[in-house]
Amino acid sequence: MLRDWNSSAIVAVSDIARARRFYSQVLGLELVEEEMDGVMVFRTGATRLVVYRSDAAGTNRANAVVWDVEGDIEAIVADLAAKGVVFEHYREIGTFRDSIHHADDMKLVWFKDPDGNILHLNRMPDSG
Repeated sequence: MLRDWNSSAIVAVSDIARARRFYSQVLGLELVEEEMDGVMVFRTGATRLVVYRSDAAGTNRANAVVWDVEGDIEAIVADLAAKGVVFEHYREIGTFRDSIHHADDMKLVWFKDPDGNILHLNRMPDSG
């Protein structure tokens, strides 16, 4: 039933102005729509990321958004670190060096947006 329909990620935030700065300036996403009050839509690759204001922002303790960044993971991590992003370290996941978890042939990175939403980057073995 839903297999032929596109989907988008959606993230709740407490402060729209702060989220706009983070998602556009820190992550470098293009804001493509902001017609509804308290809702922004960013372009990310061929998909969209919806960011909206909610009193429940940051209450999710699992991944909110994931990007497969292929072979660019080191450059992206370096760029985010230069912008002040702090990366999560999960001791149970592979080896952690240079802010990247190395597990088998995978490279995995987690960090949080200003509301504590967990954002995830990865390079899977077959992605480059």
